[in-house]
Amino acid sequence: MFLGTYAPKLDEKGRIILPAKFRDELASGLVLTRGQEHCVYVFSQREFESLHEKIRQAPVTSKQARDYLRVFLSGASAEVPDKQNRVTIPTPLRTYAGLDRDLVVIGAGSRAEIWAASAWETYLAEQEAAFANTEEEVIPGLF
Repeated sequence: MFLGTYAPKLDEKGRIILPAKFRDELASGLVLTRGQEHCVYVFSQREFESLHEKIRQAPVTSKQARDYLRVFLSGASAEVPDKQNRVTIPTPLRTYAGLDRDLVVIGAGSRAEIWAASAWETYLAEQEAAFANTEEEVIPGLF
């Protein structure tokens, strides 16, 4: 499970050093793809394969499912960390997420997310009040 918040830097070659707590899960391979809210999703190879099996079950007759699949999978890139635990974030994904030198990597359970530091700060500030004031069951069975 991916947990926590980290602040790595993007190097001049578009690489990021994976947070130490994520390395074991991602060592054998990972998939980067467009995330919602203009971040980059990071899945372990195993988790992405499981997710892909679920996605494949979506009806091809559903325009919304086709649109989601196209956007989600067309941006996907399979990567393997190098010996220094660095992963290259492809240019199209860096552009999509507005990534520059200062990043935030968060754990989001079954995936990690890579955000431009300023975008994460803005997003978190906007969501904290709603999080604190949640009065109904947003996630079934959680509270």
